[in-house]
Amino acid sequence: MKINAGEIRVGMLLEYKNDLWQVLKTQHVKPGKGGAFAQVEMKSVGKNTKLNERFRSNETVEKASLEEINFNYLYSDENNYFFMDPKNFEQIEIKKNIVGEKGKLLTENLEVLVSFYNDNPISIELPNQISCKIASTDAALKGQTVSSSYKPAILENGIKIQVPPFVEAEDEIILDTRTLDYIKKI
Repeated sequence: MKINAGEIRVGMLLEYKNDLWQVLKTQHVKPGKGGAFAQVEMKSVGKNTKLNERFRSNETVEKASLEEINFNYLYSDENNYFFMDPKNFEQIEIKKNIVGEKGKLLTENLEVLVSFYNDNPISIELPNQISCKIASTDAALKGQTVSSSYKPAILENGIKIQVPPFVEAEDEIILDTRTLDYIKKI
């Protein structure tokens, strides 16, 4: 789908120079002399390279069309994560380097949204909130300011986060998967 250069936003996937690029930063510039343009920083999805490109406002670029399907997480091995389509029970595997740090938050039967480009999985999206268990946390210090005092904690999956002073080890909490922020205690 063709879009105008002025419509490019952070997070979009573009087809450009025979590759798939994710937009990291975009800045729309209107110089005093000459036409307006969009300065776009992009990262190649497949090759992990970066590109800074300048598009005139009257240029068009190709927005990548993705197919998004819900899958349930099954298990992992040394190199891959395995997922199953709940409708037809078809299994797929996705390399760990594609999933990245989000892989630590995967739990059995967790439903995720997998994005496909040309029948190849390129990313997964976790639910916005998941429940996690605290493995260990520091003791809360008396006399700290109550309003914004947080203490470090380590989840069972090894991720380090900040939690309020009343959260203890073995507590179940709700975690925001996009920012890895504590939301509430269960």
